[in-house]
Amino acid sequence: MRFSSIALALSGLLSTATALDAIEVVGNKFFNKDGSQFFLKGVAYQLRPLDPLVDTDQCTRDAKLMKDLGVNSIRVYHVDASANHDGCMKAFDDAGIYVLIDLDTFATYILPHDLHWNETQYDSYAAVMDTFHNYNNVLGFFIGNENIAMKEDSIAAPFIKAAARDMKAYRDKKKYRQFPIGYSAADILQLRPMLQNYLTCGGNPADSVDFFALNSYSWCDPADYKTSTYDQLEEYAKNFPVPIFFSETGCNVPGPRLFADQDAIFGKDMVNDWSGAIIYEWIQEENHYGLISYGPSGGDASNTDVEGGFTRKGTPTPVSPDFNNLKSKWATNTPAGVHKTDVDTKTLTTPSCPTSTSGGWWAIDGNVRLPTLGEVVSGTYTQVPITTMVITSALSTPTQTGQQSAKGSEAAKPSSTTSSTTSSKADGKNSASNNKQISILGSGIAALALFVAVAL
Repeated sequence: MRFSSIALALSGLLSTATALDAIEVVGNKFFNKDGSQFFLKGVAYQLRPLDPLVDTDQCTRDAKLMKDLGVNSIRVYHVDASANHDGCMKAFDDAGIYVLIDLDTFATYILPHDLHWNETQYDSYAAVMDTFHNYNNVLGFFIGNENIAMKEDSIAAPFIKAAARDMKAYRDKKKYRQFPIGYSAADILQLRPMLQNYLTCGGNPADSVDFFALNSYSWCDPADYKTSTYDQLEEYAKNFPVPIFFSETGCNVPGPRLFADQDAIFGKDMVNDWSGAIIYEWIQEENHYGLISYGPSGGDASNTDVEGGFTRKGTPTPVSPDFNNLKSKWATNTPAGVHKTDVDTKTLTTPSCPTSTSGGWWAIDGNVRLPTLGEVVSGTYTQVPITTMVITSALSTPTQTGQQSAKGSEAAKPSSTTSSTTSSKADGKNSASNNKQISILGSGIAALALFVAVAL
């Protein structure tokens, strides 16, 4: 159906007429318009593989129950940039819920074994941003999710950073609101804290992520602050230059889930440095991480509301006792945080760029030059000087000295505490083979020899 100009105008008014004010980043924290600190109490929300934000009635039902749970944010892994999302975005806005959205699709995911960052990916990411930029309850965007999940995958880090750089530049070129663009990492013990430091090192904020998030399942009952290694995560988060939070958490082994980690995240141990958590996940599926269900498993295969043996639509019914356990935890965890005017950005530090170690998981040696869009590279990554800067805000231009640097539904989650997280988007093959590609040449990839050079 072709929309009239009046219909399009009304649609635009609907998308911008919101009750929530935009969240702002100052230093390493999120803030409400009134200056109070914002902490995420979120859930992962992906009812359908391609887009859960197109069914207004379903979003309205879910938003109502989420509000009862205490949710103030959701994470959506995949959306259709060509669809209309006004109804769902308004439903969540009316419920006081912000939305974090992944920019990639199954076809544009940055894959370590097929590395490139090209025009097809860029245009697809930009289309998602174009579609959602007008909604004030968009909290931010993820440039990727668990792209680095195995020992040989860290070679992808410069491509992730390059994608963040280019999407931030696109945001600024289009004069969009300064919503943050960050990355969601698998919590891999062997990559702590190299990946988070690399994505924020170098001294040029234009090349760094605006936030760093972690998918961590290391707190499995009856763990505690130390046995879960949350104490290590807190140590790495101290004085971090951008907001850091959990983009997935909620181990279900042995179950039922008690969500004791929420006491640490929102309590005295971590609240000064962490900005909250997103629980995996809203809908009950085969992996048994759901907080609600829309009906018993199985069902009529001919029913279009059933996918993978689970109903994807209807009246959400809390999964007991997990739903109420989380509701009780969040009701008692109400940190005040700090006021925006009390943030002292001088206490924040730009981390040093990590160096590679022979045989280790981290293969990027120092502050390397980032690939440009569509660039073909070979050889070794070239190191560049680090810019010294004074941090004022994660999304502002800092004072600099020295030489500036050169210019899905998700896989099953881990079922126990492990030293590394390996879940990733197995189906994220890139279909942009006809574009100019950034290619890693040579046989060193499999052995982590990473000899990729930028042709200057």
